[in-house]
Formats: sequence, C-alpha cells, structure tokens
Amino acid sequence: MSVIERKLKDRSESKCEISGAELDLVVYTLPPYTEESLAHSVLLAKHLKDQVENPDSMNPNDWRGLSDSMWNENLPVQILSWRMLARLKNSDTLEMMYLDEEALEWAKATGEGEEEDENKIVHKDSNGAILKDGDSVVLIKDLDVKGATFTAKRGAAVHNIKVVWDDANLIEGRVENQHIYILTQYVKKTK
Repeated sequence: MSVIERKLKDRSESKCEISGAELDLVVYTLPPYTEESLAHSVLLAKHLKDQVENPDSMNPNDWRGLSDSMWNENLPVQILSWRMLARLKNSDTLEMMYLDEEALEWAKATGEGEEEDENKIVHKDSNGAILKDGDSVVLIKDLDVKGATFTAKRGAAVHNIKVVWDDANLIEGRVENQHIYILTQYVKKTK
C-alpha cells in the first residue's frame, strides 16, 4: 500500500469518498494531474473508477452518493462530484454546489459540464483530459516518426502543442527539434 493510499484511507476512514463502500477501493487521481497526491486524488470504489474512465459504462444508480459527497470538505472529492453531476446532467443538484474560480477551472479541465455542440471537435488525451493550444503533453508510448530518422521516445515532453482543428485525433508539436503530428491517444496532458 502506497503512502498516499494510506493517507487517503485515513482521510476517508477506509471508505469510498463518493459511495461510502468499504470493499475494492482504489486511488483515483483527477485529470489533468497524473501523480497520486492528497491534493489531487480520491479513494474510490473500483467500479466507480471504471465508470469515471469509461463514460459509456455509467450507471446513474451507482452515483447516488453524489448528493452527500459534493459537500465533502476535501477539494478533490468536490471536483469529482461536480464532474459526475455534470456528466449525469443533474443540473438541479449541480446548481447548489459552489466552487471558487480556480476549483471550477480544474473541474472543467476534462470538458465535463460544457455545452455540447455536435459539430465541435474536441481533442482529448489518453485519459480523457481536454487538450487545447499551448498545453504540454508527455508521450505514453515510443512512436516511429514517419519521414524522419528517429523514434519519439515514451516520456518525451511536448510543449506548446497546437490542435489540428479538423481532426480530433491529431495534435502538432516539436520533438527533438522536429515538427510532427501526434495521435492524441498516445499523449497524456501535464499540468
């Protein structure tokens, strides 16, 4: 058990911070953050974490605890509660929540709660975090660069990216002083 997991269990009394479940608990770090920490992670029942990461598998009945967790004193729990209420389109409950500007920006970092425009192209990294011009990303896989004589290595940072506006799966960036196109499924947004 990691130090962070132990601290999260102490903070939550070894219960899921959303549902109150006591079994099969895992640490979930809220995007765009990637490192486990008390300030950016929650203790979550595994089936809820799976639903967070895979929106198509959402079961609204599993999220009844949101009406309590939204009032939790810990900001990561509030942020996750806000995101799930937005995803479930529970606007009545969502309107009761208050997040300061910085917290609301973090809550909206994955695109939850934004008005949906059917024609709008949204670029998302491998974790589902929304990518915008100027963001920084890290490669999560070695990539052979077509037309170049090098391989972009896993872990390479790509700063000040540009999104390709007509293709939600592509971004532009510089790796080893080469301007390349990168598939969004092979990057992870950094803060």
